[in-house]
Amino acid sequence: MTPACSGAQTIPSALHPDQVPRWLAPLSRGRTGVFLDYDGTLTPIVDRPEQATLADATRGRLALLADRCPVTIVTGRDISVMQQFVELDQVSYAGCHGLDILGPAGSGLRHAAAATLLPEVDAAEADLRAATAGIAGVLIERKRYSVSTHYRLADADQLPRIDAAVHEVARAHRGLRREGGKKVFELRPDIDWDKGRAVAWLLDALALDRSAAVCIGDDETDEDLFAMLAGDGVSMVVARDDRPTAARWRVRDPAEVVRVLDLLIEALPPA
Repeated sequence: MTPACSGAQTIPSALHPDQVPRWLAPLSRGRTGVFLDYDGTLTPIVDRPEQATLADATRGRLALLADRCPVTIVTGRDISVMQQFVELDQVSYAGCHGLDILGPAGSGLRHAAAATLLPEVDAAEADLRAATAGIAGVLIERKRYSVSTHYRLADADQLPRIDAAVHEVARAHRGLRREGGKKVFELRPDIDWDKGRAVAWLLDALALDRSAAVCIGDDETDEDLFAMLAGDGVSMVVARDDRPTAARWRVRDPAEVVRVLDLLIEALPPA
């Protein structure tokens, strides 16, 4: 479950000249790992999930960074979808909000946190498609361990109807829980696991240091990452305005995330 965040506050820009050395300093304290959300972090938010393609320049930076330290894409999307977008075998993927973890090619690293609940996710997908079939603009996106109901393209007056449909399906499938996001409702396994726990697992599995971890994300579920660090390491929220967050620094948009990647590439020597 996403933790409660502190009230809205003035969060320093990660790119301010006074702040850059402050968040680069922890990278010298141990073995660094970089953990990045995808939608809204590496790519802008788009109307349809399939439109969130990764810019070649950003892909190139991810490849350079992966030559210097372990890099993981931590996303609500399926690993298979992320692999098609990112097209890099040398990074790790934590898909479905960390429920499904795949290490770099050849590493043998794999973790599935909710495999026993796949039949219930299958049933919930069928029920959601039936419940929203008559609502224009609703997109049902199936991921391996979750089902997302996107309503960005739906009329605003349809939101109560969409909300009620998702609520009823969630009530019928007690093994799943409902989570929110940017213009999306999601049903996923109701187990004690989230992006923060997934990254904690990866820190141990890859022998990385929490104090040197870099986590960047924009959505509600990324707050689990920031809370997991608990003021340690480097946490950055992607947001144009101040908002309640457990992150210590802020960047405004994916373009500024790329500038952070450049600074990381400059600061870290090739492995």
